[in-house]
Amino acid sequence: MPSVGTSPARADAVAKVSGTALYPGDINRPGQLHLKLLFARRPHAVIRALDTSRAEALPGVVAVFTAKDVPVNEYGLILPDQPVLCGPGSANAGADRVRFVGDQVALVVAESEVLAAYARDLIRVEYEDLPVVSDARQAIEPESPLLFPEKGTNVFCSYRIRKGDAVAALRQADVVVEGEYHTPLQEHAYLQPEAGLAYIDDQGRITVVVAGQWTHEDQEQIAHSLGLPRDQVRVIYPAIGGAFGGREDMSVQIVLALAAWRLHQRGISRPVKTVWSREESIIGHHKRHVFHFRTRWGATRTGRLMAAEVDIIQDGGAYAYTSTKVLGNATLMCTGPYEIPNVAVDSRSVYTNNLPGGAFRGFGGPQGLFVAETQMNKLAERLGIDPVEIRQRNLLTEGALLSVGTPLPPGISLQQVLEACAERSGWKRSASGWMRPPARQPEPRPGRNVRRGKGFACGFKNVGFSFGAPEKCWATVELRGATEIEEVTVRHAGAEVGQGAHTAMAQMAAEALGLPLEKVHLVVSDTAETDDSGSASASRMTFMAGNAILGAAQQALAKWKAEERPAVARFVYRPPATTPYAPDTGQSMPNFAYGYVAESAEVEVNTDTGEVRVLNVVCANDVGRAINPQQVEGQIEGAIVQAHGYALLENFVMKDGQVLTPHLSTYLIPTALDIPGHVESLILEHPDPQGPFGARGMGEMPYLPYTPAVIAAVREATGVWFDEFPLTAERVLRGLGKLD
Repeated sequence: MPSVGTSPARADAVAKVSGTALYPGDINRPGQLHLKLLFARRPHAVIRALDTSRAEALPGVVAVFTAKDVPVNEYGLILPDQPVLCGPGSANAGADRVRFVGDQVALVVAESEVLAAYARDLIRVEYEDLPVVSDARQAIEPESPLLFPEKGTNVFCSYRIRKGDAVAALRQADVVVEGEYHTPLQEHAYLQPEAGLAYIDDQGRITVVVAGQWTHEDQEQIAHSLGLPRDQVRVIYPAIGGAFGGREDMSVQIVLALAAWRLHQRGISRPVKTVWSREESIIGHHKRHVFHFRTRWGATRTGRLMAAEVDIIQDGGAYAYTSTKVLGNATLMCTGPYEIPNVAVDSRSVYTNNLPGGAFRGFGGPQGLFVAETQMNKLAERLGIDPVEIRQRNLLTEGALLSVGTPLPPGISLQQVLEACAERSGWKRSASGWMRPPARQPEPRPGRNVRRGKGFACGFKNVGFSFGAPEKCWATVELRGATEIEEVTVRHAGAEVGQGAHTAMAQMAAEALGLPLEKVHLVVSDTAETDDSGSASASRMTFMAGNAILGAAQQALAKWKAEERPAVARFVYRPPATTPYAPDTGQSMPNFAYGYVAESAEVEVNTDTGEVRVLNVVCANDVGRAINPQQVEGQIEGAIVQAHGYALLENFVMKDGQVLTPHLSTYLIPTALDIPGHVESLILEHPDPQGPFGARGMGEMPYLPYTPAVIAAVREATGVWFDEFPLTAERVLRGLGKLD
């Protein structure tokens, strides 16, 4: 019986719906202690003195740890620029400075959570406040205060793309569209805030049970900060309540390990647990990056793109996190999935005293494609060409060169997703090209001025790590039985963050071995049991894990046929190499695989109240091969709902480095009453030549075109372009000229 292409019940379904699945906050061990963190709550300051004596004297407080207790007081996924704990006494000279409100200053370990929180509030910190840098555009100015004075600048990453001569081509273009765009912060708002438990296991290892996206990277960063060999640290992921990139960087991992380890050194071998509140989660982990774009695009009268010029400033926040890679993606995506002969892009990532920007579903793609697709829609309007038709005339095809001077890998399906989405959305094709259907306007009603519009956008997104980042994925397959295979054990570290990855892994193993799914048993997400699989991010897990499992399964079968019992095979999959941007031109092979998507959105705008309702969405997503069609549909719908919040509702407000929306009562995420009225998921299957069973990654792709499609629909309904969002009622009314 085939497994790939079917939709069996998820491996974790019963445990999750019955409430027996244990998330980090649910896990307890006998004799455990509780940890609470003191956050800086200052956006920029030097810590002159730190007095923990009152907290330490409180009965029931077991220990207080500060910067002086951290052996190597630094960490960071890309750059190790962030202290584990800020304060005096650290070997890290820059650790006496806090750079955003979520910097961690001290941790208290006590007999109860309430007592730990009370003691934390007894710690006295003497701050010397420093000037706050809260606007990335001002942060690049020569007179701006520096977050890291030793660096001499707030710019910590920059890229440059030069293809052809954009300046000359723009002078020759028949039409030029200019734009200045701004994209907002977004909170991940996963269901389970940060939590975890640390203890010393029976082999003397510091063991951290936590929710994350890359067990082995967590292990490496913990070991680095504690100055220990990696094999002295074990990381285990239980059930994970969502991630979306928000768990790619550290939150509680290192401080939990630090507490358990330092207590053990004092002869106190007790587990340590922590659970963040929602407010702590909102100020304590990174967000989707704010971007500022200035751009000019030029085209011929027939709609052929001639040139694109883009200037990008990315607000990296207080520390680098994954900003360099997110900026790399946005630099590539800001010219869209189009063949443009002349391109000039300059991009910079800048330190500010805002919350750090980091990984979030789409990873720079939503910001870059918002600009590219809005520019395309504006060009279509200026030229009087249908928005689908102008895209078809410019889409990247096999062999066409990206802005970085290299082609996409074989298997491009932009044309197919565009056609499928357009046809299902009501577009008609004739000898003169595609034609948009007229919007069906509602019947006029007294006191209710409502207009409708429809918008279109498309895009592409990398699968896997980019720009020369090392990429690999390990899997081990073990076959047991006497005369026939009775049990299969698959060992894989890939994180199950709610997307159904473990179910897909089991399906691919069963398919590769030609066995029933029920014979497959997974051992997952434990550094003591599995090899490095890389991160559950970049839409890579199905692609990478599938190839690794397929390779291990084939080798295990060969051993089985050679009468080896049990038959065990360990295999690492390494995809084709990528290369970084060349410094002067951006020439590169940025990615080894891509996914392709197109979307339409139909909206209704109440021009009296500013309310925008999304009535219908059509999403055509080429997934290569749907390993589990039901899960694919769930990923499409989930991405659209999350993008809906980004486009319309989620107004994250910071002022002078302070968070003004620290709760879900002030930061509004979509409810069942807010989401689009109808979502149609079109699952296309044009196999990726490199993908396992032809599968492409797809978890991020449906997110990308949503905001520009909605913006275009609102334009048709109201006659107004919005170059920043979310489209709150206030912003819409202001755009309509109904508010001062």
